[in-house]
Amino acid sequence: MSHKTTAAIVGFAALGCAGVFYWMHSRAGHPFTEVVSAEPPGFHQPPPEKPASAPAPKSPAPSDAKSNAPPADTGLPLRAGEILEYSGSLSNVKDVANLKLQIAGKGSIAGKSAWHLQAFAHTLNPLRMVFELDDQFDSYSDAGTMVSLQYEMYLSERGEKVTSVQRMTATGKEPAPPGASEARVLPGTRDPLGMLQFLRFADWAKNPEARCPVYDGHKLYDVRAKIIGTAENVMGPSGKYSTSKIQIRVFDNGVEMKDASFMLYLANIPPKTPVLLEATLPFATARVELVKAK
Repeated sequence: MSHKTTAAIVGFAALGCAGVFYWMHSRAGHPFTEVVSAEPPGFHQPPPEKPASAPAPKSPAPSDAKSNAPPADTGLPLRAGEILEYSGSLSNVKDVANLKLQIAGKGSIAGKSAWHLQAFAHTLNPLRMVFELDDQFDSYSDAGTMVSLQYEMYLSERGEKVTSVQRMTATGKEPAPPGASEARVLPGTRDPLGMLQFLRFADWAKNPEARCPVYDGHKLYDVRAKIIGTAENVMGPSGKYSTSKIQIRVFDNGVEMKDASFMLYLANIPPKTPVLLEATLPFATARVELVKAK
């Protein structure tokens, strides 16, 4: 199997927990730092709430209200400021990588209410001696559907840092802002971070299967998820959980990647935290386990 195919298979563990991709994809780089990147043009965080005793602000003129009013809030129940920390194990070797998922905030972009999602990851020894990886990913996803609006990658690769900022478009009629490139995708496409949140808050009792296109920053895939268990007990570094078990299948040009399998375990109680990802790959098995939730 080619390196390209292997990398693609590994990458789709990210669709379950946004984890294996970030520490198994073979990249070498500089010591890990979290990038403080400028928010994209048009992304505006809402102003802080005023104390209850504060006087109500003066209503803006009709023209200002039309241009400045935030989109209607119909989003999924994510929590701004949430931080999830994970540990990665490969076969029988534990703690070879760590991962942090963060919900950085909520605002608007391109006239749509959006969540700003982030992932930070780097490998640890002994895996780091083979895969020295220090990566950051930023997703701006529609608050109601988790459809990707903009996807950013800050990567380290063989001693060089690579930055990719891509604005999604399904029509080709929305020009990318300065500093970003246009990514032509299918309607309803999600990126790996948005896909995770979509799976997390999907109504599995109503719809036991979900399918959508997912863009990993390089290529578009068809991803299908199905709930196959609702009372799976998971014991990990952060404790014991009763979870729902989600099977994730990945298709490339209509052909299923059959030499890899992924299972995502979501806590049954709110906020339905992803507590475990299991990935069976052609060359190894991997586990990404929740260590701490803030």
